[in-house]
Amino acid sequence: MDLSAIQSALKAAGLDGWLFYDFHNRDQIAARILSMDTHRFASRRWFYYIPAQGEAQKLVHRIEPWRCDHLPGVKHIYLPWQELHRLLKTILGPAKQIAMQYSPLNAVPPVSIVDAGTVELIRSFGVKVVSSADLVGRFESHLSSADWESHQKAGRLMQMVKDEAFKEISRRIKAGDAPREIEIQRFMQDLMKRNNLIAEDGPVVAVNEHAADPHFEPTESNSLKMKKGDLVLLDLWAKQQAPGSIYYDITWMGYIGETVPDEHESIFQIIRRGRDAALQCVQEHFRNHQALHGWEVDEVCRKVIAEAGYGDYFTHRTGHNIGEQVHGNGVNIDNLETKDERLILAGTCFSVEPGIYLPDEKRGYRTEIDVFVTEEGDIDVTGAIQEKIVPILTL
Repeated sequence: MDLSAIQSALKAAGLDGWLFYDFHNRDQIAARILSMDTHRFASRRWFYYIPAQGEAQKLVHRIEPWRCDHLPGVKHIYLPWQELHRLLKTILGPAKQIAMQYSPLNAVPPVSIVDAGTVELIRSFGVKVVSSADLVGRFESHLSSADWESHQKAGRLMQMVKDEAFKEISRRIKAGDAPREIEIQRFMQDLMKRNNLIAEDGPVVAVNEHAADPHFEPTESNSLKMKKGDLVLLDLWAKQQAPGSIYYDITWMGYIGETVPDEHESIFQIIRRGRDAALQCVQEHFRNHQALHGWEVDEVCRKVIAEAGYGDYFTHRTGHNIGEQVHGNGVNIDNLETKDERLILAGTCFSVEPGIYLPDEKRGYRTEIDVFVTEEGDIDVTGAIQEKIVPILTL
């Protein structure tokens, strides 16, 4: 934790402080920013207050007085609840406006962690609680050069896994051995394991109508056999098997044939244009040193697809933050499921992944890239960017 950097950010935001609070290791954002030991049993409430100026303050229970010992600041110990309230009010002192892991109207669910009762308690002291969302983006979702390097290494390997999966489908179809979706998934999982890549689940291998389900997961019972003329969607994500590694997450489309029919390629080109418009929006804003929010990028992408007549078939946000978790806690590219009013910050990574899903026609389409904003404001996309559907039988 860089205390001086946090205090500088608080001053720049016009905030009096940032109050961290946790109970039973519920707040993983606080755990990561403050390097809390979540493996040790925790049964009592603790608070850590970083004022914009002055010493940090720790408030811990008498049974667990060690809880924040690794952090700088003055320690206060409470036992009865009345003492907790009194000390907390004293610690906040003259503060009028502080940040917490709170989101008005639950607009940004990843940072909507502090319970309503605790927010009410702070407000009872005459202190206004505002969202820490942009602070979280800066101090929890910011990637170092080493972080970014781990993302790039994972990216090179995942691009290889994707390429080999398409080749394996081609090989087996040509050999008359129709693979099932789950068999190609296992082929990809084995490649990932052999290259020291890890993921909690996935990848997605979806054919035809399964590609029309954005969260399809192949199983033994639902997997389709692949055949010539099938549309194939591969969605794969993983990171290196090392502490602090950053995920890589892409989606590619293929067609089991030597040429791709216009009915498929024309729709893919719509989502490609939406993806590229979103990327261009980010590039232009950072080139011109203009502030940009997640919801604005979603709007740019969604407009392209809506104007093509498929707005009702783009049924999820345009993208999500990427970090040590594939769905990180930073800004999402979203003005559909939420209006993400957080700023896109230098040093952060996010996906851009528009899709069109046509379940009645038994087909779906998605393209996905990972976008990183460097400290200098340059925009980097790791790995190959899909421009056309892959004709699998040419491989």
